[in-house]
Amino acid sequence: MIEVANKSIFAVWISLISNVLLTILKIVTGLIFNSKVLVADGIHNAGDVVATIAALTSALVARKPADEDHPYGHGKAEAIASGLVAIILIMAALLMVYKSVESFFEPPAAASWISLIAALISLIWKQALYLYCIRIGRAENSRSLIATAYDHIADVYASAAAFVGIGISLIGDRFHIAYTEYGDSAAGIIVSYLVIRLGFKMGREAIDILMDKNITNEQLAELSSIIYSVPNVKRVDSIRARELGNAIIVDVKVSVPNQLTVKEGHDVSRDVKKTIMQRMKLVADVMVHLNPWYEDGEQEN
Repeated sequence: MIEVANKSIFAVWISLISNVLLTILKIVTGLIFNSKVLVADGIHNAGDVVATIAALTSALVARKPADEDHPYGHGKAEAIASGLVAIILIMAALLMVYKSVESFFEPPAAASWISLIAALISLIWKQALYLYCIRIGRAENSRSLIATAYDHIADVYASAAAFVGIGISLIGDRFHIAYTEYGDSAAGIIVSYLVIRLGFKMGREAIDILMDKNITNEQLAELSSIIYSVPNVKRVDSIRARELGNAIIVDVKVSVPNQLTVKEGHDVSRDVKKTIMQRMKLVADVMVHLNPWYEDGEQEN
């Protein structure tokens, strides 16, 4: 577990350093060659620096052990960071819209091959970071790292749009095609929509976790199947499960034969918990409540 946590934190550090370097590259290049979409993308990256710092902080906090004030641990810190990243993404996208629309009312700047290359470098770099972070984030169910990965893919969209927009401007300039000089600005508006949509998706997921939304129907069905595989479990009365950071907490009610002794009932409860945690690696704890089961179908909850 320590090794996995270290991989996650290392990935966030890589993301932070990359975001700082790309912010400098985009803003400096955009200002020198007057590329609106590249400057806007650089400002977006500056927001990413803040978001990545939040992800790093939350990853460290989330791995603190449970204490007297936080008996369930600190896992929701990652959901909070994910929500913060969503807000930053939406704000950055709105800024990109404003800058792009503003540029339509200004004399278009000559497109530059240097700006095109900078956008291409960012695209490739961010795609590599996305694949790296999403792989580790999903492997350990780290919400903050998955949010960082989504942030990277939003940058891929932005850099792709910048690359296409600047490319259109260069082609139009080369062949004297009307209005292509505004390709840079039009691309900024298109990518803003994609980033806003991604930000809302991330924000909704973070709210669901903070509001203790149940896990997916597929996961609940898997839990039910696992519980029924335990000897002496006659009926699954209810299942509730919620995400807590990179782990899942499960509460179940099961019915067992009413003639079992207290010890035998305890053994069933222990087997249910043990079996769930063995088969579903993300489950960190299981609370089992036993109900008596009668041959005539009578039910007590």
